[in-house]
Amino acid sequence: MSDIFLGLGGNGENQNLALSRSNRHGLIAGATGTGKTVTLQGLAESFSANGVPVFVADVKGDLSGIAMPGSPKFKHADKLEGRAKELGMDDYGYSDNPVIFWDLFGEQGHPIRTTISEMGPLLLARLLDLNETQEGVLQIVFRHADDNGLLLLDFGDLQSMLQWANENAKELSGKYGNVSKQSVGAIQRQLLSFEAQGADHFFGEPALEIDDFLKVDEQGRGYVNVLAADTLMRSPKLYATFLLWLLAELFETLPEVGDPEKPTLVFFFDEAHLLFDDAPKALQEKIEQVVRLIRSKGVGVFFVTQNPIDIPEEVAGQLGNRVQHALRAFTKRDQRAIKAAAETFRINEELDVEEAITELKVGEALVSTLDEEGAPTIVQRTLIKPPRSRLGPVTKKERAIIQSVSPFDGKYDEAVDRVSAEEVLAQKTADAAETAEEVAEKGEEEVRKQPRKTKSIWEKAISRGTKVAAGGMAGAAAAAVLGKKSRSNPMRSGITSAAGSIATDLAGPIAGRFVRNLIGGLMR
Repeated sequence: MSDIFLGLGGNGENQNLALSRSNRHGLIAGATGTGKTVTLQGLAESFSANGVPVFVADVKGDLSGIAMPGSPKFKHADKLEGRAKELGMDDYGYSDNPVIFWDLFGEQGHPIRTTISEMGPLLLARLLDLNETQEGVLQIVFRHADDNGLLLLDFGDLQSMLQWANENAKELSGKYGNVSKQSVGAIQRQLLSFEAQGADHFFGEPALEIDDFLKVDEQGRGYVNVLAADTLMRSPKLYATFLLWLLAELFETLPEVGDPEKPTLVFFFDEAHLLFDDAPKALQEKIEQVVRLIRSKGVGVFFVTQNPIDIPEEVAGQLGNRVQHALRAFTKRDQRAIKAAAETFRINEELDVEEAITELKVGEALVSTLDEEGAPTIVQRTLIKPPRSRLGPVTKKERAIIQSVSPFDGKYDEAVDRVSAEEVLAQKTADAAETAEEVAEKGEEEVRKQPRKTKSIWEKAISRGTKVAAGGMAGAAAAAVLGKKSRSNPMRSGITSAAGSIATDLAGPIAGRFVRNLIGGLMR
């Protein structure tokens, strides 16, 4: 069984993390300045070296250095090299890692986008901080868009649908249930506020293909996907919702693999408390469910936080691998955290865990991982290994060079704006105005004899020579759900943005509803 070396325990034995148990999730906790980032960086390096792709949020901006080798000229190089020698790391040397930079705002990496339809009303409601009534109205807007073949891709589409709903609230209420203009207006205001924070950059096409997080380089090393999150952290709800969306997408997309020899992907969730802050209990329960179920997809989730009690007990109970750095006992809450952390470890008769947590030095941690049988090992006070890559950020020039050789250079960088709800509704408004003029000029009876000005989504499909029966539409929807090509990036199927994709036109609304129901089932 392959292991990742973590450090040297107080018992003189190496402390290792079994690759085959890494999908059982983990926790890296400790006060500021105790070494959490160094531990995270060393783990990410080791996963990559073993061919496991990694996703990590770079909250402070310093994790980008994982792309570059360390240097003997680094001001603390003597300490790193001294620690490596102390741990018996005879093969220690500085090395880089294959890295792909990402950024929701497209400034420090490839843009990450999803469509409004894929995000769905449940996560959007959390993102916009809507109440239950407003969330219900948002659900109705999505349902109307699905029923009428209106693709919701970006903020403009949702804004147009909300404006239409505001103007046609009575019609929607008669078909779907009560839709008040006050609720629609509240959603519109929240949307405008959120757009001002730059959230509109996250919605649109080409949408992210999850498989692009699962790549290895020509040497067989897993790519380390680094999300620039320093700017994103100014919108903590967007950060938390994005990560929750990403987990849900991984769960939906990846096949069941059980307990593989090594993970399909390892996901480091820094500032993990943001996911749970102000989240209703029902949502917390479903986060726990997602964390538990995603394990069978081969995805390991490591929560990184200052205080272990930031993680709800139901979620913390799923975290089998633990690295606990020092905590400070300044307040009663700190004391509760120390006691709670100590109680999660398998007892070591030779170690007072509560006392040790407050005495740990920088670069030391209490470590307990899962053994071959899946049982937690006895906790050991451990000297953590030094990373081989740079401790500190890359320069702008280095980032630009790394971006230029990215396997996704040019794939996501330019936004694609194809015909969707915003354009269709605008055309309908223009048609209505033109028709009104014709009625005034020619009379209603004469105008009724004319063909409709704008073809429906179904008429467009037939005009392209495609007659799709119900079974065919279900198949197209399933292909869109499972293959994700038409939903994620219609350009890659060989169809131009001007012509659009028949698979997306027909399956998009159906598949979108199917996916949202699947994710919604987890979220409710």
